[in-house]
Amino acid sequence: MNRILITGAAGFLGSHLCDRFIKEGYEVIGMDNLITGDLKNIEHLFDLEQFHFYHHDVSKFIHVSGHLDYVLHFASPASPIDYLKIPIPTLKVGSLGTHNCLGLAKSKGARMLIASTSEVYGDPLVHPQNEDYWGNVNPVGPRGVYDEAKRFQEAMTMAYHTFHGLETRIVRIFNTYGPRMRLNDGRALPAFIGQALRGEDITVFGDGNQTRSFCYVDDLVEGIYRLLMSDYAQPVNIGNPDEISILDFAKEIVELTGTDQKIVFKGLPKDDPKQRKPDISRAKKLLDWTPKVSRADGLKITYDYFKSLPKDDLYKYAHPREFKK
Repeated sequence: MNRILITGAAGFLGSHLCDRFIKEGYEVIGMDNLITGDLKNIEHLFDLEQFHFYHHDVSKFIHVSGHLDYVLHFASPASPIDYLKIPIPTLKVGSLGTHNCLGLAKSKGARMLIASTSEVYGDPLVHPQNEDYWGNVNPVGPRGVYDEAKRFQEAMTMAYHTFHGLETRIVRIFNTYGPRMRLNDGRALPAFIGQALRGEDITVFGDGNQTRSFCYVDDLVEGIYRLLMSDYAQPVNIGNPDEISILDFAKEIVELTGTDQKIVFKGLPKDDPKQRKPDISRAKKLLDWTPKVSRADGLKITYDYFKSLPKDDLYKYAHPREFKK
């Protein structure tokens, strides 16, 4: 049986990856320090013999007994609420955590895939963003702790590939949504749905003309799986190029939820990207991958999930748990 380590296993994306690799017949070792992850996301796996969970911070030395075939590094705060509150752990998991995972993969002879992000492009001057674009990032701005952690992560991974000959894969993930997102994590989709369910006004930052491109989680997981099984070591964008303005997206959420909330506007956060749309030509060519789930279908599934949550969850302020600096 193939064995795979997935860091950030109790998070939104990590938990869906655990599900996928269990389905594929793997023995899955999930690792998470639960600073932003939630055991509820993976509790359905605890009774399975092929699933194991380690409560551990990957920024510290990692030991996993036995062989490993693959390492997937998905441990990192991913929303502005998170990395603005815990900037140093965010930098550590992208640097020390990546180094530890790469060292483990090297010692085990395993193939490693890292979760990078469209944020490596910063506030882009090229649209749509392709993998050859180097980005427009403010390293000392409020978002720099996340953006630069991911850029360093890519550099470290490529160094292990070129210097040590380690098999590595780099996925640049664009905006993704679906069940198990934290309702109040600060990103547009869960924020809008949460406000609608609570009967609050829908808050749009800036004038709402900034754009995003939303990919349903099942499509993303399929792209990641195909990339892991490929023989391509350079970065690959995985996302849905169906671009929409934040204002139009807010209107879609109001229509979906059947609420009559008004849309209100607040100032745009510093260095917030004005445009975000992936060029997925490389994924199409190399992986024969394109997203399949329409935004209308994906939003319906996600909204039904949020409606099913306990009412108290609507009012919880989603923030990182206490963590030693």
